[in-house]
Amino acid sequence: MSEDILLSDTDTEAALRAAVSDLLAAHCDPASVARAYEGDRSTSARIWKPLASELGISGLLIPENRGGAGGSARDAAVVLEELGRFVAPVPYLTSSVIAATVLLAGDSELLGRLGAGEVTVALLAPFSAASSAGVPRLVKDVNGRVSGRATSVAGVLDADVLLAAVDTVDGTEIHAISIDAVTVTPVVSLDMTRPLADVAVESVQGQVVVSAQEGDCAVRTGLRDGAALLASEQAGAATWCLEKTVEYLKIRRQFGRVVGGFQSLKHRLADLYVEVETATAVARYAAGAVAAADPDAAVGTAVAASYCSEVSVKAGEEGVQLHGGVGMTWEYPLHLYLKRAKADQIALGSPGYHRAVLAELVDLRLGEG
Repeated sequence: MSEDILLSDTDTEAALRAAVSDLLAAHCDPASVARAYEGDRSTSARIWKPLASELGISGLLIPENRGGAGGSARDAAVVLEELGRFVAPVPYLTSSVIAATVLLAGDSELLGRLGAGEVTVALLAPFSAASSAGVPRLVKDVNGRVSGRATSVAGVLDADVLLAAVDTVDGTEIHAISIDAVTVTPVVSLDMTRPLADVAVESVQGQVVVSAQEGDCAVRTGLRDGAALLASEQAGAATWCLEKTVEYLKIRRQFGRVVGGFQSLKHRLADLYVEVETATAVARYAAGAVAAADPDAAVGTAVAASYCSEVSVKAGEEGVQLHGGVGMTWEYPLHLYLKRAKADQIALGSPGYHRAVLAELVDLRLGEG
């Protein structure tokens, strides 16, 4: 087995996890995250700059000779687990994973600027897009100007540059477009810590950053790796919900007893613990398989994407219910995690979509077995 597919942290990954966790603990408290629902996006800007520039996480997936940190999908998974634990409102997934992976297929200087934390980039695709078929293609006129529209795009409100898939006679080109050249309409969404927006592009001159021969494959790879690594964020959020629920049930008293001592609740927590630990394992396996370019990467991604999204939702729901009345209050942070989990359940492909992909990969047909 490749070292990349081991499920425990290396010393380097443990140090990265601690650095990200310490920074988030200092600057990403639940009260400031909740202000995103009031339209206050200052927390995102305050957290993202030190994460991207000082810790250098924005360039983890970019080789050093192209301006990045030379890390791997395993490193990105470590970061996303911690971001999930803090439900951090930052564009790491959309910019440093999906957009960076797309840009790796070209030779634009934009990749180095992204890796250095100078710019944030977003792919013009609905956040629910599961494959390149779900990414809208813009059209190019005789003057090379592009036009089109994309709805429910994540990462736009934090982006400086947008990546657009453009149809040409030779294939799909990827164009970089300045955020100032398009019309952005924010969308009220369930999870306002990762807000969505509609984008209209009207006769804009962009820069080709990935050739027509490589564009479709680049988009496909970006969405696949995004789905694989989103599972780590979901596992991190589920872990937080389980830990906080256990902590609460150890101190909450009912009928003169600590609630955590009730056998029925112990059974529920034990079942949830098994599911959360399994989610963490399959997410790390998927990240390791992607990092190692292992032939099993597609299977690992489908398993992680289908399983972790559902476990994340269950952990949030169980947390809210087992906290009783306080779990239903706006001031308590559990609602942030449940909203993130529900929104991410259809992000980059629903669980049903990924199970269908998995069935094809393992040659499973209805009526057999």
